[in-house]
Amino acid sequence: MGRFVARRLLQMIPVFFGTTLLIFLMVHALPGDPVAAMWGDKAPDPAQVAALKHTMGLDKPMLQQYLDYMGNLLTGDFGKTLAQRPVRDVITEALPVTVRLALLAFLIEIVLGIGIGLLAGLRRGKAFDKGALVFTLLLISIPIPVLGFIFQTIFADNLHWVTPTVQDSNDITQLMLPAIVLGSVSLAYVARLTRTSIAENIKADYVRTATAKGLPRRKVIGTHLLRNSLIPVVTFLGTDLGALMGGAIVTEGIFNVKGVGNALFHAINLKEGSTVSGFVAFLVIVYLVAGLLVDLLYAVLDPRIRYA
Repeated sequence: MGRFVARRLLQMIPVFFGTTLLIFLMVHALPGDPVAAMWGDKAPDPAQVAALKHTMGLDKPMLQQYLDYMGNLLTGDFGKTLAQRPVRDVITEALPVTVRLALLAFLIEIVLGIGIGLLAGLRRGKAFDKGALVFTLLLISIPIPVLGFIFQTIFADNLHWVTPTVQDSNDITQLMLPAIVLGSVSLAYVARLTRTSIAENIKADYVRTATAKGLPRRKVIGTHLLRNSLIPVVTFLGTDLGALMGGAIVTEGIFNVKGVGNALFHAINLKEGSTVSGFVAFLVIVYLVAGLLVDLLYAVLDPRIRYA
């Protein structure tokens, strides 16, 4: 196991450098001058623009800018915004909100997704299974902005259960509706993955053997069937945790949640390359760590899996 973890950590290094390089080039290839945009509709002073670019290092060759950026990144410095505020401070301020939102959405998709998929797989071909397939297909088919608008109309405007937008991003109860919207598509995929895996494994030899031994049905399903059927689901969930944090940009914009997605959205609009690169670099780290944890969970779920 130790060798496997060390090998996976070494594999993460080129992935991290390659991803950050790609994002850095894409961000700095955006049209327009972010420094000149600070003056808005007014004509910028060329001397002040040149001085700001020199201060921010934007007058250096692209390769030198990337090397400086990576050198700072390895020391925990994610750069500065155009207002000369450290990006690390912006992330530190917005991250707790997005983490709460993503974890709440993650919990919803795990509980409801696995629950619906388990019941549908055990009742394959019956009314509940068909209803679950139709329900999950609808969730997958409806775009997140449309689903957010529908939920706002029903639960905020008509039922008055919640406010249309989040008034306090630190209040977890106000994050419930955005979390449901954020996790809805993932919930549908988790349910369908679980349903397919359960329906396939319920016919496996080890399930028939456990049943023939006289084990209670609850133990056969919980200990043997569900545990082995969750491997493809865990694979999806591991990558989805990072996707929830990155995909929160749309949900946070709809519900005015002051999190990472909202800050990243404003940074893109303002063409703040260092801010966007810093946020994306952080999300890359989240993806890589989540992938490593998923690989380690395989051995926990299936005792037959062992790493050299």
